[in-house]
Amino acid sequence: QVQVVESGGGLVQAGGSLRLSCRASGLVFDDYAMGWFRQAPGKEREGVSCISRYGATLYDDSVKGRFTISRDNAKNTLYLQMNSLKPEDTAMYYCAAQRWTNYCSRSWADYNYWGQGTQVTVSS
Repeated sequence: QVQVVESGGGLVQAGGSLRLSCRASGLVFDDYAMGWFRQAPGKEREGVSCISRYGATLYDDSVKGRFTISRDNAKNTLYLQMNSLKPEDTAMYYCAAQRWTNYCSRSWADYNYWGQGTQVTVSS
């Protein structure tokens, strides 16, 4: 069975950093584009960043220059390095996997498998 598990969330002061990890199992990791999404209370789910199976990346304008997405195919793991965190980054962060594409998408409907999320809280 496919399993996607996020980790690394927590409470951090504004201006601080966190690194989120997402480990996928039960699939051929190299065949999937991967994405990070987030959802704050009362808000719509939004695409933060994605990375294709070839390493091409996309970022939401709100995180460009602060967040970096990467993948380690040998470890079946996706990362999101988050620097210069702001209170508006507070959300549940979800990892997702998308098959059959040479690109990547920041649209949640394009993804096949999802993790349960990890909470990121940034204090002001």
